[in-house]
Amino acid sequence: MAAVGGVLLAVLMTWPLAARLGSHIAHDLVDPLFQTWQVAWVGHALAHQPLHLFQANIFWPLADSLAFSDALVGYAPAAVLAQQGPGSALVVYNVLFVFAYALAFLGAYLLARELGAGQLGCVAAGAAFAYAPWRLAQNGHLQVISSGGVPLALFLLVRGYRRGSGRLVIAGWLVAAWQMTLGFTLGLQLAYLLGVLALGGAFVWWTRSPRPSPSRAVVAATLFGVLVFGLAAGSQARPYLRVAEHHPEAERTADHVAGFSPRPASFLAAPPESTIWGNVTAGIRDGHELQSEQTLFPGVIVTLLALAGLFSPVYPRRLRVGLGAGVALCAILSLGLRDVSGPRKYLTPYRLLYELAPGWDGVRTPGRLNTLTSLGLALLAAAGLCLVLRSLGRRTTGWSPRRRLTLQAAVAGLLVAAILAEGAGPIPQPRVPAPPQALDRAAAPVLHMPMDFFNGSRYAYWSTDGFPPVVNGNGAFEPSTLEQLRTSVETFPDRSSLAALRAAGVRTVVLHPQLASGSPWQDAEHRPITGLPLTRTVEDDVVVYRLES
Repeated sequence: MAAVGGVLLAVLMTWPLAARLGSHIAHDLVDPLFQTWQVAWVGHALAHQPLHLFQANIFWPLADSLAFSDALVGYAPAAVLAQQGPGSALVVYNVLFVFAYALAFLGAYLLARELGAGQLGCVAAGAAFAYAPWRLAQNGHLQVISSGGVPLALFLLVRGYRRGSGRLVIAGWLVAAWQMTLGFTLGLQLAYLLGVLALGGAFVWWTRSPRPSPSRAVVAATLFGVLVFGLAAGSQARPYLRVAEHHPEAERTADHVAGFSPRPASFLAAPPESTIWGNVTAGIRDGHELQSEQTLFPGVIVTLLALAGLFSPVYPRRLRVGLGAGVALCAILSLGLRDVSGPRKYLTPYRLLYELAPGWDGVRTPGRLNTLTSLGLALLAAAGLCLVLRSLGRRTTGWSPRRRLTLQAAVAGLLVAAILAEGAGPIPQPRVPAPPQALDRAAAPVLHMPMDFFNGSRYAYWSTDGFPPVVNGNGAFEPSTLEQLRTSVETFPDRSSLAALRAAGVRTVVLHPQLASGSPWQDAEHRPITGLPLTRTVEDDVVVYRLES
């Protein structure tokens, strides 16, 4: 029932996306289109070059171009269906988008249930985690909203260790490994969280007298699970380490990270998409330069219920203290870095992670640690709602059981509805442009103009029709070679730009006049080509230039 409810709720909260899976996309035409290409490429590579998964067709001829951003490899089963062209890729991406919300709800529900919350409280936990207001700003980042594996893995591990079930323990580690393959954005957080919980569990076990002896099945399952998780993390990390070595421009300097870091006021700033809080918090939000990464508003109802949950006997006292401390710590860490020198730079503890903890110097957006903050608040909110319902039960002891349960269900329904209302907002769903038919006849490698980074997502998406080598692309950074080539071809078409294109191995240039306004190529279609080894044809509102040998 929780799984079905999670799916129905995800369809409702993202409506009308489910009614137009093959024509529209959530949020915008930049990162979502790029991630649509990512999913489709993974399916294509598994079918045609499984040993060279990260050698993608964009940013040709650079190596490991799939590792220029979180790769979403974990969606490989669905990706096999996405490789058949732009239409199928778009449908699969949109289904994954809705699935990500459904799994986030279900994972938080199950974890809260295992920790001891009642069913109505667990519904509140699922709603609070999956539909926290700050997530509205992350709808363009599938690797961020795909967070359901975090609570689901914790649920399976907690239940497995409590019951001494080796199968559940293995399942928990496998889900954690799967979450890692969706990208280091959340995978790194989960890895460190599991490490902290392991140390805490070991300390509790050591201080008990007598110490309980785990079964051989649990020990074997743990060793196997940790091995699988480590192999998943290691295999995922290898291409990213190669990219960091060969592309110094990919380095996350302290100044760069500081530019993406939120401020304490970010927890009071809701995204502009929030129906209830968008306008109310506009004054706070407008002081942030990167609003999509610096709006961390958790919701008023969730916060109040979480505060109540700190005093709820639904959870053991030690668990409530741990959750409260974890929420506070993750909230502080999510504030990232400050561009200051001297001892003051350590006033933001994230600096310690950045300088000392492996992996964190490659993270650009510290605010996404708010995922763990949100999970802790959701679990406490479940306990808080249960406390409210228990209080109602004590105040209505003279009522009939049916009347009392009706009142409790009504109050719980109102609180859950309030949580969902705070997290609701219109999700922009632009129509996805179809690829020009002229691309079918363009000899690869292809260079698209204009060469801006944002339209690179559109070009990558169009390349899912056969996956020809494309010089353009998008990702977490821009390769220096692409920047140099862009400068060299600003005067295209002329002899100097053609020489640069030949040196780069380009065979076809496709100019998109409707996208070129304000760029160096806004009048390129009218520039003469007389005497140049070049042919020009106009097809489907694009201009195709073929470089002659």
